[in-house]
Amino acid sequence: MIDSTSPIEISQVIQFSVAPAFLLVAIAGFLNAFVTRLGRVVDRRRHLAQMMHAPDAKRRELSTRELKILDERARLVHWGMTLCITTAMLVSLTIVAVFLDFLFDMQHPRTVGAMFVLAMTSLIAALGLFLREVFMAVESLTLSNRED
Repeated sequence: MIDSTSPIEISQVIQFSVAPAFLLVAIAGFLNAFVTRLGRVVDRRRHLAQMMHAPDAKRRELSTRELKILDERARLVHWGMTLCITTAMLVSLTIVAVFLDFLFDMQHPRTVGAMFVLAMTSLIAALGLFLREVFMAVESLTLSNRED
């Protein structure tokens, strides 16, 4: 550990880690959106499951088609949540690595940079899944409108 570490140097390291910490808050927001969407998918799925017993064959067919879409949406949300959590873990590890590099004078900037790039790649993938799930939700509106 560096014996001559000044409070100013420590405060600079803390400042460098604040930006990734704010990123964690944003990731939590995305994760919350995924959880909300998953809840809606589950609720809609339960509603459609009840409609599968309707005597109307057309209604059953539309319900079956929408159930397939809902299953795919749930899968996308699941993977999006997994990627958001992975992103949060990578950002947290990046913050830890920054402090360890500083405190123990380890000089591993490529490791820190690589973890941050992986975190951003994971976040981009999660946002892509979110966007795809939103598109699917909009597409399924036409099915539910025909049904009602």
